[in-house]
Amino acid sequence: MAQVGIVMGSDSDMPVMAKAADILEQLGITYEMHIISAHREPQEFFDYANSAEEKGYKVIIAGAGMAAHLPGMCAAIFPLPVIGIPMHTTSLGGRDSLYSIVQMPTGIPVATVAINGGTNAGILAAKILATSDPELLKKLKEYSASLKESVVAKDEKLSKVGYKNYSN
Repeated sequence: MAQVGIVMGSDSDMPVMAKAADILEQLGITYEMHIISAHREPQEFFDYANSAEEKGYKVIIAGAGMAAHLPGMCAAIFPLPVIGIPMHTTSLGGRDSLYSIVQMPTGIPVATVAINGGTNAGILAAKILATSDPELLKKLKEYSASLKESVVAKDEKLSKVGYKNYSN
C-alpha cells in the first residue's frame, strides 16, 4: 500500500510533482501518482479523495495552478494531512495558486509549500510520516546532514578558487 498520494490537476504539473516523487523514492516512501482534474472530472476526484484513507494513504500531496481547488478539496474530504503545491502560472506567476491554497477556511487546513515546491512537499510528507517511523526519521537526519555537507564543500571550493573562478 502506498503511504502518500500525489495528485495533480494537469500533466503540465508533472515536472514539479516529479520532484516530490523523487525525494519520496530517495527516502524509501511508497506513493501513487495520479492526474485528476477537480473541475473537469469531479466524480473521479471525489472517488479518489473518498478512497484515499481506505487505500492507506497517510498524506496527500496535491499540486494545482490558477484556481487551485485540488488541494483544498482533498483536505475537505481526506481526514489526514494534505500538502498543497501552488504551481507557477503565466498570468500571475503562481500567486493566484498560492493564495487559493493557503487561504483555506477554518477547519480545513492545507499545509502549503512554495510555488513549484515539489521537493519540499515530499520532505514535509516524509517528516509527517517520520513522527511514527524511527527508521525514516534517521533517513531524514542523514538527508539534512548531506545538505550541510554540500554547503561546506561549496564554501571550501569558493575559498580555494575564488569567486571569479567559481562555477557550479
